[in-house]
Amino acid sequence: MNTLKAEKRSMDVKAKKLRREGYVTGNVFGREMKESVPVKIEKAIVDRLLKTCHKGSQVMLDIEGEKMNVLVKDVEFNPLKGQVDEIDFQALVSNEKVHSVAEIVLVGHEKDASGVLEQLLEEVQFKAYPSALVDKVEVDVSNMKVGDSIKVKDLTLSSDKDVDVMTDPETTVVTLQYVHNNVPDDDEDEAAAETAE
Repeated sequence: MNTLKAEKRSMDVKAKKLRREGYVTGNVFGREMKESVPVKIEKAIVDRLLKTCHKGSQVMLDIEGEKMNVLVKDVEFNPLKGQVDEIDFQALVSNEKVHSVAEIVLVGHEKDASGVLEQLLEEVQFKAYPSALVDKVEVDVSNMKVGDSIKVKDLTLSSDKDVDVMTDPETTVVTLQYVHNNVPDDDEDEAAAETAE
């Protein structure tokens, strides 16, 4: 598990000023916390973390020596500046299920050239205890045939008894469609037949 160093931040200092100084602002909240804790984290540390973690990832947050098992709950990206402005965390409690999301990652798709893969769902929402949290679900598409589709109910996450999937089980995750130039066109067949005559 990644450890992320953070400092408590004074609300007297505006978030905009901290961002100019190279920090990302954030908050830590949780059911067993009396109040949320505003934090600031060096931008370089957040950028490093987000190379391997994202929304739904579990990390160890070290706030001035106090370590907390947290979930990355929200990441606010500023597209104009190309940087993260805000990152929020939820403190985890071992016996409490939390809402989270897992990114859907397709694997094995380089093997099939007979069709076009269309991914219709990027992430799946679920509730789970901290011990059962995942931040990504791999979907093997190597055995898909043209016309096949995989639904949320087919995912490994859906069969995990420790996880309550919140996304509709009938939602299509990925389909394998015909490549248009592989589909025979009736007009072309007739034209070919006329040419042959």
